[in-house]
Amino acid sequence: MQAGSFQSLADQIAELIERGCIVALVSSGAVAMGCRRLGLHVRPRALPQLQAAAAVGQPRLIVAYEQAFAAHGIPVGQVLLTHADMADRRGYLNVRRAIDALVEVRAVTIINENDTVATEEIEFGDNDQLAAMVAPLLGADLLVLLTDVEGLLDADKRRVSVVEDAAAVRGLIWQEETGISLGGMASKLAAAESALQRGIPVAVAAAADANVLRRIVDGEDVGTLFLPAGAKLASRKYWIAYTLKMRGTLVVDDGAARALVEAKRSLLPAGITAVRGRFHAGDAVSIERLDGSQLGRGLVRYDAREVRRLLGARSDEIETRLGHYAGDEIVHRDDLVVL
Repeated sequence: MQAGSFQSLADQIAELIERGCIVALVSSGAVAMGCRRLGLHVRPRALPQLQAAAAVGQPRLIVAYEQAFAAHGIPVGQVLLTHADMADRRGYLNVRRAIDALVEVRAVTIINENDTVATEEIEFGDNDQLAAMVAPLLGADLLVLLTDVEGLLDADKRRVSVVEDAAAVRGLIWQEETGISLGGMASKLAAAESALQRGIPVAVAAAADANVLRRIVDGEDVGTLFLPAGAKLASRKYWIAYTLKMRGTLVVDDGAARALVEAKRSLLPAGITAVRGRFHAGDAVSIERLDGSQLGRGLVRYDAREVRRLLGARSDEIETRLGHYAGDEIVHRDDLVVL
């Protein structure tokens, strides 16, 4: 972001705060600003260089926001997160309390991934996904994702005004990655689908519009508005499905798939045909059908080695095969999210 971009964003947010809105900002830019300061023209791929760029860029990023909001007498607070902070349920709620405290002192919260210490997350995460995780945590009424285009475009390159079924527009998306940043419309659609599961509408619009936030809040036809449909996921199930990283995969047969989807049952060992990955009891795993399509996500009660020993077993055979017993279910219905 250029200096003028920081000020434009701060000006818009200050106006919304004056109107009674509560705003938290998930900001990218630390790695990009560090790259510019270090004279790097392409985003590094090696982890140490990424961490170095983030370490150089992060203070520059927060100073830029501090200066921009100072023009309105608004303090800013920085919250740096890693995926581990959000993966632990207690840590997840602690983040909420910290941000609530910043709201109480009338500071704008600037949230970013802690790229300086992140490992796997620095390679695979992006701020669209982080925003989708944070929005339900804060009880947000609206998630706004700003980008470099006017919104989602149809096959004729015309802006799509409203989307009521996010799955129906996946064919309009292509993956995009620039030399200095990650993301693109594919990432924003994935983030939107996550937030919609919690009943949060999502607006995707152009950052270059100096009045884009005001126009969105005023209900103008700007960008693309994604509307939620159906019942929203409970907070804990959203956390399982969209905050935790999947540590492995369980492949289930057709009978188990029907039991999970239609009868809303737990996943028993008899219906599992294959296990992929290395995971421990309590980890999150993806559940797939035989054709490779994802059926759901859930928390396992046994580790990967144990599940492999239980393939096709009846529940009354668990203790005999393992020498211990942690329940009939590999994934209990209370810990399962069918997608």
